[in-house]
Amino acid sequence: MKFKDFKYERPNYNLVKKTLIDLIQKLKDSDNIQEQKNLIHEINTVRNNVSSMSSIANIRHTINTEDKFYDNENEYWDEISPFYQELDSLFYEIMVNHNNRVNLVLEYGEQLFRLMENSLKIFSPDIIEDLQEENKQISKYVKLLASAKIMFDGKERNLSGMTPFILSSDRTIRKAAQEAKSTFFLNNETEFDEIFNNLVRVRVKIAKKLGFNNFIELGYLRMNRVDYDAKMVDSFRKQVIDSVVPLASSLYEKQRIRLRLDSLRYYDEKFEFNDGNPTPKGDANWIIEQGKYMYHELSPETSEFIDFMIDNDLMDLTTKKGKAGGGYCTFIPDYKSPFIFSNFNGTSGDIDVLTHEAGHAFQAYRSSWIEVPELLWATYESSEIHSMSMEFFTMNWMENFFKEDTNKYKFLHLSNAIKFIPYGVLVDHFQHKIYENPNLTPTERKFIWRDLEKIYKPHCDYSENPFLEKGTWWFQQAHIFELPFYYIDYSLAQICALQFWQKMNKNYQESWKDYLNLCHEGGTKSFLNLLKVAKLISPFEKGCVENIILDAESYLNNF
Repeated sequence: MKFKDFKYERPNYNLVKKTLIDLIQKLKDSDNIQEQKNLIHEINTVRNNVSSMSSIANIRHTINTEDKFYDNENEYWDEISPFYQELDSLFYEIMVNHNNRVNLVLEYGEQLFRLMENSLKIFSPDIIEDLQEENKQISKYVKLLASAKIMFDGKERNLSGMTPFILSSDRTIRKAAQEAKSTFFLNNETEFDEIFNNLVRVRVKIAKKLGFNNFIELGYLRMNRVDYDAKMVDSFRKQVIDSVVPLASSLYEKQRIRLRLDSLRYYDEKFEFNDGNPTPKGDANWIIEQGKYMYHELSPETSEFIDFMIDNDLMDLTTKKGKAGGGYCTFIPDYKSPFIFSNFNGTSGDIDVLTHEAGHAFQAYRSSWIEVPELLWATYESSEIHSMSMEFFTMNWMENFFKEDTNKYKFLHLSNAIKFIPYGVLVDHFQHKIYENPNLTPTERKFIWRDLEKIYKPHCDYSENPFLEKGTWWFQQAHIFELPFYYIDYSLAQICALQFWQKMNKNYQESWKDYLNLCHEGGTKSFLNLLKVAKLISPFEKGCVENIILDAESYLNNF
């Protein structure tokens, strides 16, 4: 069935509530494991339907934020989702305290019960109004980004539409494009500050109501980090500063030399080669056809997956008026269907979407056998291993997309993987600073961002852009607004993906087998236990980061 035919019907909350409460009570009273399993199946069927309707509404809203019907539905879900969270908590309460918990753990796994216990810690009916307010502020941010109408090169463009100009081989155009983009954020600086102020305020309020010392503690639980903590993350940051920042800095310096520039300015960062960055040699339809061929050749599993995605129109990839920015992958349980959302813009990033977001979608497709919604997806840092590793597993097919630019793309991809790691850690470190000091003024926050940039990205030169120089780059980093503390996950996952890269260079098939096993597990295990399934070393382990970076440096030097 094609996505346009997926039926959307707003669930009747009162009916869902009555149904779930009745089933949960029966589960509480049951003393028979088979009856308990049947009741849990019925409960999850109802919950998955609610999730499906929410996902369909969100997809259609982000495809066109100007569609009044789905804009209203988005507002509805912002209001109602905390009440569904309350129903989930009733279910979790019965599960974790059930008289037959021992056998239920054997049936569903320890990870599910850890996640449920986490969820109980982060929810109370007392915070429903606060959660609604948090949702409203996030939606305001998404709509503000989508509202960008930047006149450039004789045409009105959204933020995604500016990317080709930001990557132009003409330095004058690159600078003008970045300045035009910055002007949008400058003109809306007060509103971005206000939204973030409101988000920090309401998140701290929620944390205090739930009995936490600060939002950091709550944020880690929201991210379901069950086997590592802030101290381990701090240790990882130090590894990155010691091992990754020096290599990233040397890559930026080599980039400056390659471009024959006296100084690498902020508007030069994304431009790597004097004759232009590698670009795909066809339009969106051509890219999808090449992607289909690639996944058909890669493995029987990816062949089946890509046919399912294309045949059912489960990808919306091109940028257009009113479309929300960015890219994501989500899942619609009732149809056992992943969905990929993106904004193609004619750059190499289009191919990264076809590999990165497809890695997420492939994992969801492979683990769609799991009916328990909490276990379909792995926790965030584990999920990013699926996506980032798929980027490397598909590298042998990049010539199909880039032709004569293939070697440039391969160099650029690995180089950018290294350059990204310090930035990912910077975003995380910034959020720790913000929520350790929630009463900071907007000016103080910007000062902290700029200070941290000097540690993690010491090459950054905003001397020609006073707005960015004062520390505002983070306005465009949606995770900071929408999903606090979801960013170190990318850096942790990149280290894991680079281990897959190391392994596939030695034995591709064996490495692919480990990747399939990882995808099959979905979220049934915690991060560190999933690493064991994939035969990967924990990024927190001493020497792990250094070992990978030495290999990557050697490869890039010999390219």
